[in-house]
Order: sequence, then C-alpha cells, then structure tokens
Amino acid sequence: MRVRVLLWALLIGLVAATLVTLVWLAGRYEASQVQSRLDRDTTDALGDIRTALTRNVQSLQALHAGQPQSDTWNLEASRLIRDHREWMRIEWRDAALAVRQYVDTPYRPGPFDRLGRPNAQSDVVAACANGRRASGPGYSSSYFLPQQDGLGIEVMELCLPLINAGQLAGYVVATYSLSEMLAGLVGPALTRSQDISFTEADGTRLAMQGAPRRGSRVFTSQQLLDLPGNTMVLRMDSWRGAPDVFPNVLTALVTAMSIALVSVLVLLAKDQRRRLQAEDDLADALAFRKAMEDSLVTGLRARDLQGRITYVNPAFCQMVGFEPEELLGHETPAPYWPPELAGEYQKRQDVRLAGQHVPPREGFESVFMRKDGSRFPVLIIEAPLINHDGLQTGWMSAFLDISEQRRIEELSRASQERLQATARLATVGEMASLLSHELNQPLAAISSYATGSMNLLKAGAPASPHGPDIADIELAMRRIAEQAERAGKVIKSVHDFVRRRDSEREPVQPQRLLDAIMPLVQLQARKLGVRVDPKLERALPDVMCDRTMVEQVLLNLARNAMQAMDEARVAEPSLVIEVRRAPGPSDAGKGWLEFSVADVGPGIPEDVKQQLFTPFFTTKSEGMGLGLSLCRTVVEQHGGFLGFEPREPVGTIFRFTLPVTSKAVAATIPA
Repeated sequence: MRVRVLLWALLIGLVAATLVTLVWLAGRYEASQVQSRLDRDTTDALGDIRTALTRNVQSLQALHAGQPQSDTWNLEASRLIRDHREWMRIEWRDAALAVRQYVDTPYRPGPFDRLGRPNAQSDVVAACANGRRASGPGYSSSYFLPQQDGLGIEVMELCLPLINAGQLAGYVVATYSLSEMLAGLVGPALTRSQDISFTEADGTRLAMQGAPRRGSRVFTSQQLLDLPGNTMVLRMDSWRGAPDVFPNVLTALVTAMSIALVSVLVLLAKDQRRRLQAEDDLADALAFRKAMEDSLVTGLRARDLQGRITYVNPAFCQMVGFEPEELLGHETPAPYWPPELAGEYQKRQDVRLAGQHVPPREGFESVFMRKDGSRFPVLIIEAPLINHDGLQTGWMSAFLDISEQRRIEELSRASQERLQATARLATVGEMASLLSHELNQPLAAISSYATGSMNLLKAGAPASPHGPDIADIELAMRRIAEQAERAGKVIKSVHDFVRRRDSEREPVQPQRLLDAIMPLVQLQARKLGVRVDPKLERALPDVMCDRTMVEQVLLNLARNAMQAMDEARVAEPSLVIEVRRAPGPSDAGKGWLEFSVADVGPGIPEDVKQQLFTPFFTTKSEGMGLGLSLCRTVVEQHGGFLGFEPREPVGTIFRFTLPVTSKAVAATIPA
C-alpha cells in the first residue's frame, strides 16, 4: 500500500515537474522570440539610417557638381533642404571655413537665431578635420542647440570636403537634427509599437522617437552607429511586457490536459447519453417523415441512375393501383405505362437518365394506366435527387392526378360556349343598331340625288324649248348608283365588324379617301352654309385600311362638326379636313398618317368629354350615340388612335392615325 502511494506521488511529482518545466521553457521561448524580433527591427532601423546618410552625402556632392554659382546654389540648396526634414542648415564654406552661402530649414524658425552660428564653430572644425582625414564625409559629436521657444534640439554636424583638381576648394556643412533623423530615416512600421532613440555609450539619451505608452519596457536592443568622427548607440525598446507565469501558448494545453485527466469518464457518460438521445430523435424524425409521406395526396417516386424504382409512397400506389412490392426495383417499362405509349416513354426516360435534358420546373403532363387498365392524366414534376455529398444519385418525381381538373376544364369550356352563343344573340341587336346608324348617310344622299333628278325632269317638261339637262340627270343617276353601292359596302363592313372578322384592307391613297367623301360633305356644307377647306401634304404614302369604314369615319366626324356649328349658330362656320404625316417618332417598322377634322364651334363641355366615346351616349335628340364609338373602334382595329383636343382660339379638332403600307415604311428606312 505504501509502495503504491509512493509510486502515485512520484508520478504526480513527475507530471507536475514536467508541466512546470514546459511552462518555464515556453516562457523563455516566447521571450527569446520577442527579443529576436526586436534585434531584427533594430538592425533594419540601423540599416535604414546608414543608407539614408549615404544618399544624403551623394545629394550634397551633386549640389556642388560643375562649380555652381551663388544664385544657382541657393535655389538647389533650398529645394534640397525642403526634401530633407532631418537637415537644419546647409552651408557652403571656403577652404578657411568661412561661410559663403547657407540656407535654413523652412519647417522651424532659424535654428541658430538664439546663440548664433559661431557658438558651434568648434564642432564644425572637428567635423571638417574628420572629413579631411577620411577623404570623405566627417561627423562631429552631437551637441544641444537651444531654441527661441525655450526648448532645444540635439544636433550634429556633417562636413564634406570639396576637392577640385586635387586641391581643397571648400566644404559643404549640413547640420543634422537627431530627432528628425529618427522620424524621417526610420520606417514608420518600426516606431509604431516600440521606442527608438539615440544614446551615448554611457546610456545618456540624446533623441527619442515613438509615442509613450503604458507598460514596462522589458525588451531592449542596441546597435552601434559608427560614423567617421562620431559614434552613437541606436536603442530600441519594445512595449511588450514579459511573459506571464503561464504563457499564452500553454494555457490551452494545461487546461485541456486537466479536463482530460479529471473529466474523461464524465465526458464518456455524456457522450453515451447524447448517442441514445440522437438515436431517439432520429427514430422520431423518421416516424414523422413516414407519417407525412403517408398522409400526402401527391404521389412520390424515386429512381436510381439506372431507372430502377427505389421508393414509392402510399399515395402513388393508390394512384396507380399497384402495391409497393410490385413497383420497388422494377425497371422499364413500368407496369403503369400504357402499352401504346411505352415506346415514347422509354425514349423520354433514356434521355432523362443520360442527363441530356432537364425537366421543366413547372412540370409536364402525361398519361398513366391503373392496374385495372383505365387511363388517367397526371402532372409530373421531376428533379435530380442529390445526396449529402452533393452528388446526384437518381431522380425524384411528384405526381398529381389531374382527372378532376380536366373534368372541371371541360365543364368550363361548355359554359364558355354557351356564353358565346348568348353573346352572338346580343351581337345581332348590335348589328341592327349599327346598320341603322351607318345607312342613314348613304340613304340620305340617295334621297337627295333622287329629289334633284325629279326636279330636273320637271324643269325639262315638253313645254321647255331646250328639254331636260341630260348631263345633270346622268350625274345624279351615277351618284345614286355610287351611294347604293356604298350602302352595300357599309352593310358588309359592319357585318364583318360585328362578327370580329378581319376586314379586307388595301393600299389607298389619302386623296382618294377625301375625293370619296367630299361630294356628301359639300352637299351638307352648302345646306348649312359651311366653308370646307381640305388640306393634304405633298407626296403622302398610301395607307393600309378598309376603305369603306375609314371613309365612314371621316364622314361621321365632318358631319358631327358641321351639325355642332349649326346648332351653335356660328357666324362664319368653317371646316378644315387635313391629312399629314404623324408627328413624333414612329413605332419600329411602322409609319403613320394623321387625319384631322377641325371646326370653329363652341367646343365640348367638360361633363361631355368623359362620356364622348361611350356607346349610346348622345347630345342630339335624334342621335343613337353609336357614331363616335364606332369611329374609335374602326380606328383601333387598324392599330391607330382616335382622340380630340380644343382648337385655338375656338373649336375642336378630332384626330386619328392610320398605318401606311409596308413598302412606304421600307422606303423611309436608310440602307
């Protein structure tokens, strides 16, 4: 017993020692990683500074290339010092170190305004002596330079000897600000999370860059910046604290090991309970799914990629009259395929299984056969069957028995036919009304010409020495014949219109349409004292129309206009009938002509405008209210539009459009 306890104590001690060692080693490793990164950053910063100083020396050498004049030197030196914030002053001195020219930085007041430049002469002399010994750039030790604002900056001098033909010609002296060197010559990424500074060998800080932050700076890296005549230490302090007793890397590991050692049995027990619960949930889900599938009235069927039936629900079995055992695993031809359609269904299934055709989402109709041999229509909605890996394993189909839907559609079709028969009976009355309205004008014209002929015959009695005027009687008879023919055409056109048949349309010149109605218009115009003014644009194309119906539209509009002016007792009634090309853009592939009838009557009242084209609405005591309604219907059957608008200063204009012939449209389209 004592040996077992000792062994367990030894095991626990070894595990504890191992964990403590791992924690200590991890902390040391993290600290070494932080220190290594800081050393690399310091080396990179030192390299940036050395590279920048070398470039600056080259820029100063280029400033004196070619023995520049004073004005040129001032311009180039001013541009150069604007590009280098680390320089406080650039001086051009002769061989005796006397200042010839200088420029100060534009970013701060004159750096030597407080103490004067001679106060730093010793540093300049030391830097130039270092430069002569090194035959190159020489640096002085850094010194503190007080400023006008009560503060000061740490600076150092750079002296570059100018050699011309082997002889010393002078010096270029540049004054560096150590703080600006840290700000401008070191990459901003290196100063974002740590302090960087110049220090002396004993640790005295000369200049520092980096925002102060809270925390202990426990990681420090130093690199030596060795310049000709001056040596400084570049120091970088990291803001990251030392690793905790338990480093972040091992926190999760220790916690996981503790939970694993203490709770493994508890986890196993919970896992066993979860497994049992999952099995119960799966059984409930399967039972619920089976209940849903059994209660569906939609038939479901699944097939594999070889066309074998792998699943059917009770609704499908009830639909076709077969048991599941008779269908599962069955290949083509299926027992519910009608024999006369089996070949067509086999081709369709081969295409589907080959993946060459995706069935429509809205489904397609087919015919199935029940076990007793009866046929019935079905709507099939089919989609690929995709497993949990995203692979297609077959096809899933849903079936709807649409026998009842077809029966209802048949009843609806029969009802529609009865409604159409009733509508035809109503059309008979409409035809009679239209005929009575449209025949008034040709019959009135026939009556007028017949009365005129009788008057001519009476005037040409045997007592008359000259006898009747045969030419006038012949003209009247011809007009009677024309109006009788017109009445027949009206009857035929109205008959076709009522039966909704396509009327016979032909190319007609607009001039011929006006010539056909002008005798009747002039006849009524003379009676009412109206001046008629027809206007046609030149070179108008033919219109494609039913000539008789369009003439009737023009005649109705002209007659209505003259009657309106007569009822209003207009002093000087006039009527303008105009034909022109329709303004504005035309439809694609179509051209239009615009017909207009304008009067100088009283206009249309506001309460009448809303009902003007309503059938059986009229403002005349003897009117039937079908004229304008018929006119709009005729124009719309031709694809045009009939409307009206006020005429300035008085009157009303009725306009309608008719399509021109396709040849005329083609002639207007550029090649």
